[in-house]
Amino acid sequence: MKFRYNRLLCLVILIGLVASLMINVRRHEVEQRNMTVDFAIDYEALLELAEQDGLPPAKVLADAKEAGFTSLAVYERTFKKMNLSGKATAVPGATILERYESGALASAEWRAMVERGEIVGTEVYVTSHDPLTFREVKEDLIQRLGKDRVRPFVADGREALAVKAQYKSFEKLHLGMPTDEMRAVNEAGFYVIARPTNYVKATDEDVAAMFRRLDGIRVSEIVFSDKQALGAPDALDAVAKECAARDLTLGLIEAPTQLQFYKQEGLLELAKKMDYRAARLYSIPKDEMEKIALPTAIERWVNTDEERNIRIDLVRIFEKPAPGKTLYETNMEYFRAVHDKLAAHGFSFGPATWFEPFEPSPVLRALVMIGVAAAGVLYLSLVLPWLNRRPKYELILFAVGALVMAVPVLMGHGGKIRLLASLGSANLFPAIAMLWMLDRIKDRTPDDSWSLPRLIGAAALALWVTGALSFIGASYLSGSLSDVEYFLEVNIFRGIKLTFVLPLILVAVGFMQRFDLFGGALADGEDAWTQLRSLMDRPITVQMLAALFVALIAGVIFIARSGHNMGMPVSGLEIRFRAFLEQAMYARPRSKELLIGHPAFMLAAFVWARKWPSIIFFALVMAATIGQGSMVETFAHMRTPIMMSVARGIGGIVLGAGIGAVLMVFAEAWHRFFFRAKKA
Repeated sequence: MKFRYNRLLCLVILIGLVASLMINVRRHEVEQRNMTVDFAIDYEALLELAEQDGLPPAKVLADAKEAGFTSLAVYERTFKKMNLSGKATAVPGATILERYESGALASAEWRAMVERGEIVGTEVYVTSHDPLTFREVKEDLIQRLGKDRVRPFVADGREALAVKAQYKSFEKLHLGMPTDEMRAVNEAGFYVIARPTNYVKATDEDVAAMFRRLDGIRVSEIVFSDKQALGAPDALDAVAKECAARDLTLGLIEAPTQLQFYKQEGLLELAKKMDYRAARLYSIPKDEMEKIALPTAIERWVNTDEERNIRIDLVRIFEKPAPGKTLYETNMEYFRAVHDKLAAHGFSFGPATWFEPFEPSPVLRALVMIGVAAAGVLYLSLVLPWLNRRPKYELILFAVGALVMAVPVLMGHGGKIRLLASLGSANLFPAIAMLWMLDRIKDRTPDDSWSLPRLIGAAALALWVTGALSFIGASYLSGSLSDVEYFLEVNIFRGIKLTFVLPLILVAVGFMQRFDLFGGALADGEDAWTQLRSLMDRPITVQMLAALFVALIAGVIFIARSGHNMGMPVSGLEIRFRAFLEQAMYARPRSKELLIGHPAFMLAAFVWARKWPSIIFFALVMAATIGQGSMVETFAHMRTPIMMSVARGIGGIVLGAGIGAVLMVFAEAWHRFFFRAKKA
């Protein structure tokens, strides 16, 4: 049967394509205005680096500024850190009593307090020679523990505190942002990335107390420490209000899996309240820093910022020196190299930029939804002969689908419909593209007289055309999902694994409606269902079982290596190959396209022209579908700038066609050798 492509459905798809392109042009403009990276490091890490190499902190800070850092992250005080720095001291009452008994307690006033019974063994006693530090510690303790647990008194002419607390937990208690450290950071020429923790049962007053510490401080972003956002769960409105008043950006820490964010209660709710004035933060995990090579780490930052929209680069120091260099020289070289590489790739430096509000026109989005409905009906008409012969039924189905898809979007809702449309785009358009190409050759007689160069050229052209048709689906997918929540990965595309399998099923059904799996033309009345029944009735041979086992293993590997959380590790050789492509190209093509899909497409053209068995042609068509589906699925990673996804797809076609051409040369040599041997 010759399948007819409904022109009205094709026209609707074309209109939807134009609408999606308009959305995507706007998306690209928004992405291009979000190119400022906050190049940052922990303030404490720099001080530790100075201490390890015996250098003055002022020199290390100056060198860090020269290396390109724009912000230093400052964390809240703890007594564990203050005891080491000497700025404040917290001593258990039991320790003071022990010193008294041993005669080691030198202060007459403290001895007198012990003798009067004023020192309690279960309390903690806080002193400081720094008035600013003491004042802030006192404020924080009262704010966090309450006045009834903090008792001021005077000893040796200075105010001290008696705190009702268990010492081990008290030593780790967070005590607010240190003004002295933040001022030192500003005076050295850096912005501060504030890293506060939350209060127990946080109130609006707790939030206000934390933000008062930031008065007069140049702060670039606020990034929460621990497992709760400041203000969670009941004072998030106060945090959003304070951040808006101070023009602060919220930092979202990317999860170790590189999918969404480190779990912090209230974080995403706060981001929404701040109208997504937020930037994604990445830091190479500490355990990985112990193993990663310096050149790899440098390249990692470029890939991270370009491909995952990271705009806060929180750098860790190398803890082991490179051969022939001191630890200080190793890290300064690393810092400068990362900064210079990012600058060479078009990034500027300063407080992190964020995505401006972006909400496409509901009319444009509705046209995209209607186009997806048309694509769904078009696919059904290409696999159901009875529907293909009844244009009226096609139009009825389309009308119903268009209403279901478009109305929620026009009403200002449609989040789930948009996700459904993106899933349809990722699966339908690669399948339609492959079926269109199969229809171009179905009624043509294979011509064994074609020269190999002509066949390579025809296969490459067919690959480009099929890829262009698949890219329609990519534009639709992006047009369906494009908004700031998806750019930041607050929301994500659901169904990654499905997009690796469903196009194969869709194309397999269409293939069996057009070709006999085991050779020859389809008999009258034969279709995919009859072929499947015939296949089920065939005797099982050892050869068939072996082929099914190989196919099963290949399928498991294919699925396990796909998506964000790969269940199967990547080999070292492939990692090095990927690194080479990342350095050699603007965007590294995906392996499924470069090494599987596109070469298989080229070989499928060769196999058809040289009249090889239909089952081999079918297997190669399935492999080619993997490449087409992967091209579209790339755009489901909405955090990746759209032009990078486009470049990735085009690069995959170019290199994949080249690999396919080489394989066609080998296949031609085998074909001629086998043909001669058979004739002999």
